[in-house]
Amino acid sequence: FGCSLKGLKAGWLQPAFRTEIIVCLIALPMACVVAQTGVELALLIGSVLLVPIIELLNSAIEAAIDRISLEHHELSGRAKDMGSAAVLVGIINAAVIWFAVLW
Repeated sequence: FGCSLKGLKAGWLQPAFRTEIIVCLIALPMACVVAQTGVELALLIGSVLLVPIIELLNSAIEAAIDRISLEHHELSGRAKDMGSAAVLVGIINAAVIWFAVLW
């Protein structure tokens, strides 16, 4: 639990993570209002919470790569780009689910 709290604290230092948490704080109450079924509520909440989870993993990848070396390397760049792409896919996933439920 202590390590998890340290990880959340480190994540909070990342502007993207803070932004995603703010979006969660807005979207989660909205999900409770918008959802008409338990399944819709689970989809809305799950899709929103998935984004900061992926962001934490992306930040962990970046930290590990930076720990190895700050010099540019093709594989290091690829790993960071793929982590960033994972965040983007998570955001698109959330947007599609919210659009589908609101439609």
